[in-house]
Amino acid sequence: MANTYSQLYIQFVFSVKGRKCLIHESFRDELEKVICKIVTNNHCKAYAIYCNPDHTHLFVSMNPTISPSRLMEHAKSGSSKWLNEKNIIPTRFSWQDGYGAFTYSKSQIDRVVKYILDQPNHHKKQTFRDEYILLLDKFDIPFDEKYLFEWYH
Repeated sequence: MANTYSQLYIQFVFSVKGRKCLIHESFRDELEKVICKIVTNNHCKAYAIYCNPDHTHLFVSMNPTISPSRLMEHAKSGSSKWLNEKNIIPTRFSWQDGYGAFTYSKSQIDRVVKYILDQPNHHKKQTFRDEYILLLDKFDIPFDEKYLFEWYH
């Protein structure tokens, strides 16, 4: 019987609805664990995650039995449900529609993991908006700014 073999590494970037800074340090670790468990339950492997106050970076190896869009659907809906059931935030939590998905080769794993885990220092020098547009440009992904995440100044 034939098997399926794959090597699929994806960095997902997704934002809190309205780009509100709702992810607080007091529960960031626990939220990251919830998202990683969802990834694992979908037969994928989380290499790195960092939940910034208004957006999240998640780096995974994908199982070919699930699509990136389905994994994001599970991760975002499951983590929103967890946050809302915990009543940690005084308002209803949800993620914005859409996400960025950027693929990497095996040789880039360490570099991407370090980049994601260094998010607090990275954002002292660069805004999320600039970072996201740079990623889109780096990966030659055409985009229309009016369809990017909501940017508030």
